[in-house]
Amino acid sequence: MPWSLRGVDRGRPFRIGGYPIKEGPMLPDTQSHARRRLKIIAGQVEALQKKVEEDRYCLDLLDLSLSVQRALRSLDALVLEGHLRTHVIEQVTNGESERAVQELLRVYKIQGPTESTTAIQMDQEGGDSA
Repeated sequence: MPWSLRGVDRGRPFRIGGYPIKEGPMLPDTQSHARRRLKIIAGQVEALQKKVEEDRYCLDLLDLSLSVQRALRSLDALVLEGHLRTHVIEQVTNGESERAVQELLRVYKIQGPTESTTAIQMDQEGGDSA
């Protein structure tokens, strides 16, 4: 199916900040790389589960767990780059730059505050970020 229906409610598009979200397919190259990375991640998670069941040494588990997390961050970067190169460029070209900003803010707010966002918030409030 070339277009995702996720986010559609009773025929109305999902909205963020008042802007309808047009969901589209990934570029074939991005999708191919994402699938490959997901297979690697699935193998790592399976190996981690096996090590837990075998009651392996804690640091062995942590090492593999951190590898999974790095692989997930790599997948995030791949998907984000694809989004920036396609959807964001399209949105900015069509005069919808605020929509692009709101979408990205929504995604990163889900992750919770980071050191950089905390520093930005403190700067905006007139505080010292150090």
